[in-house]
Amino acid sequence: MVEILDTTLRDGTQGEGISLSVDDKVAIAKRLAAFGVHVIEGGWPGSNPKDAEFFERMKGVDLGEARLAAFGATRRKGLLPEEDPSVLALLGAKTPVVVLFGKSWTLHVLEALETTLEENLRMIQDTVAFFAKRGRRVIYDAEHFFDGYKEDPGYALATLEAAAEGGADTLVLCDTNGGTLPEEVYAITKAVVDRFPRLKIGIHPHNDAELAVANALAAVRAGATHAQGTVNGYGERCGNLNLTSFLPTLVFKYGIPAIPQERLKGLKDLSHFVDERANQTPNRRAPYVGESAFAHKAGVHVSAVLKNPRTYEHIPPEWVGNSRRFLVSDVAGRSNLLAKLQELGVDLSKEEAKRLLDEVKALEYEGYAFEGAEASFYLLAHRLKGGSLPFNVEGFSVFVHGSGLDTAWAEATVRVRVGESLQHTAAESPSGPVSALDRAFRKAVLQFYPELADVELTDYKVRILAGQESGTNSGVRVMIEMKRGEERFSTVGASENILEASLKALTDGYAYALLHPSLKETVPKAG
Repeated sequence: MVEILDTTLRDGTQGEGISLSVDDKVAIAKRLAAFGVHVIEGGWPGSNPKDAEFFERMKGVDLGEARLAAFGATRRKGLLPEEDPSVLALLGAKTPVVVLFGKSWTLHVLEALETTLEENLRMIQDTVAFFAKRGRRVIYDAEHFFDGYKEDPGYALATLEAAAEGGADTLVLCDTNGGTLPEEVYAITKAVVDRFPRLKIGIHPHNDAELAVANALAAVRAGATHAQGTVNGYGERCGNLNLTSFLPTLVFKYGIPAIPQERLKGLKDLSHFVDERANQTPNRRAPYVGESAFAHKAGVHVSAVLKNPRTYEHIPPEWVGNSRRFLVSDVAGRSNLLAKLQELGVDLSKEEAKRLLDEVKALEYEGYAFEGAEASFYLLAHRLKGGSLPFNVEGFSVFVHGSGLDTAWAEATVRVRVGESLQHTAAESPSGPVSALDRAFRKAVLQFYPELADVELTDYKVRILAGQESGTNSGVRVMIEMKRGEERFSTVGASENILEASLKALTDGYAYALLHPSLKETVPKAG
């Protein structure tokens, strides 16, 4: 059994661009507890008001079997623990678990702390004993342990001895600079496990050499039974151990229990929940939980997967809450097309499927890209099969006004036919011409389809088409992501005119929301 300590709320927030409010931290802590994390490190109560407020609010929160931990440093040189404000703030958090970090590397002791090697050992033992005597479980994080061990193994081990003598029940070996190799981690961890057979030994790797998962697995193979990481690998510099990669590998590949297998079905949802709270775009290529993790594009691959998924999938995607996807592009074969149509619930004859594939290839030659725009692909198949669209844009115009860049605003007009009714509407926006177009279009159709008020634009990207050499006259591809409730879907538009491409992608999104069975509600007839 490997105990998991999640430090997303502390070490994770040290990552560039990562910021969590107190509400975010409380919500994530509850979600981590429900997922099955054993210890949740909430922050450093002595370092900032936000963490102090978080621990105050968490005093009344039931985390079930999970335990909340507060993080802090050993006492300062020359002070007793009870005289150090940071130590007292850590005690005031009243968490059942305290995570203390101290220096293992002589370089840091002498140059960062500017103290003696002997005083550093006393700082470690005194602070650990201060909390252990007050009934706290103490997890000791040996910062820079691997670098310290390689330079002076005797002193590095002496720091662990000091923590053990103080009463720590878990000694965590930190690869703080993230540059240690897996074979080094294995050998050093094994030496520590042999030296402290009665204590739990842990691993806390950083990802600066893209080795955090490999190093954590090496440590576990050497006997470590405690691992610290973050959801999605958030953390300082290149990040921490990515638990969304480490956990399924540990459980499914090594057969070592940590999080129950049944709970791992919620791994993708947890990953996206934390991204949403941190205002981060989910990594499509993330192992296990990314949208591309089980996506198949090459025709040969798709044909094989349809016969037996094991041909190109290392685990069933359902084990981690993901799903298989088939991509459509100009390099796709008929197997891709048929699989994607089945996935989208569209039934085409062989002749219709051939015509659709030819049209996809022709449109991709013009600049479209359907592999990331499944909603537009669905509408393409819908039209080829003779289906009608709920509306048709017959024209538009856009004007940008202002005496300077800081005062510019946009006005758009659209002509939209809904059934027998022709709507001619206008709207303004201080956010630019695409926003004005969106507002004008919504004004035209919401009276017929009020349910479209629930559709939100969540992402907008513009790409210059590859191979274009025309500067500002280059063709563009616009990719738009929308959501309705929890359902997300993407569309594409391509043109030499960015506004035309944008309107195409926008209107495809609204049409898809009305037509696809998973999204549409009872649609009122156009009047």
